[in-house]
Amino acid sequence: MSSSPVSTPAPAQPYGRQPLRTVQVLGGGAGAGSSAHVRSLATGLAARGVRVTVCAPVQAEGEYDFTGAGAQFAPDAASVLRAACAGADVVHAHGVRAGMRAALAMRGRRVPLVVSWHGDGPTAAGALGRLSRMLERHVARAAAVVLGASSDQVDLARLRGARDARLAPVAVPAGPVGPEAAADPGKVRAELGAVERPLLIAVGSLVPHRGYSVLLDAAREWRALEPAPLLVIAGEGPLRAELSRRIEAEALPVRLLGRRGDAAQLLAAADLAVLPSRWEARALLAQEALRVGVPLVATAVGGVPELVGEGAVLVPPGDAGALASAVTGLLADPERRGALAAAGRVQAATWPSEDDTVAQVLCVYDELMERRRR
Repeated sequence: MSSSPVSTPAPAQPYGRQPLRTVQVLGGGAGAGSSAHVRSLATGLAARGVRVTVCAPVQAEGEYDFTGAGAQFAPDAASVLRAACAGADVVHAHGVRAGMRAALAMRGRRVPLVVSWHGDGPTAAGALGRLSRMLERHVARAAAVVLGASSDQVDLARLRGARDARLAPVAVPAGPVGPEAAADPGKVRAELGAVERPLLIAVGSLVPHRGYSVLLDAAREWRALEPAPLLVIAGEGPLRAELSRRIEAEALPVRLLGRRGDAAQLLAAADLAVLPSRWEARALLAQEALRVGVPLVATAVGGVPELVGEGAVLVPPGDAGALASAVTGLLADPERRGALAAAGRVQAATWPSEDDTVAQVLCVYDELMERRRR
């Protein structure tokens, strides 16, 4: 949700024997978590003297300001990507689709490819599933190293034939600083229409794997509460029209807010955060909720249990009744909400920092450079 730079001092001299040149590749379907991670990584690498080029959609540059992080920005056109990779020491792609584009651009060149798998989702069924598995196999085998954001992603990469797959948790970027970070929660709640009622929040693109249809089923069950909680969903996507029709037809206490630049402030004003996804690796909403002490109800999928530990209430995916029951129970129990918020902060303190993440990635790059020099 936020993209603040890591706090690392600039080095006295460039990293290694000469400035390392790396290209960070983001695909058109990259989510907020991947884009924020690349922004954070670019900041930390540039601060250590690495020459960073970020090859991404123009829209991503507008939202995440990679040039402001010290990187050179290049549009993600195929010809531009090929030229950027030709001058790189290491190419680092974020996501399987970005990994495929990078592998094609690097064809015939002896430049090591690192691929981070942190949010591509479960493999679909049928012909699309077969195509996805083929794509995953090609990328896993083309990569010198695959970095998985969660253990299940590492296992999947190995299953698909990765020569070297390692766990590399992605740190949530530090929260915003300055006046924008000090939004009055009361004012935020008033603007949303939740002054005298509980406020629930979900954040993420309006796509099938986010599980919003199940979330609306749960909202239908808790609308009988007095007062009925208001659920706000910050995000945009192809399911907006379908979800809007359901909200109106069923008179659900739900508001679709669209894409928001103040999601962190919305989260801080909420009573509960809800993550109903069918699959997640290292969910950005879960990280931010636990870090700021907002109780979280999430589905036990992908890397979520590993991420949150005892710091969230977990329910089975696709179970609207369990989701509604967990939310209702927490709303009725302020003491449990407080304990859960405290446990979330404790769990968040165990996660790697942005500096830790940059250091781990640099170690991988250094290892690959040593292999090339042998």
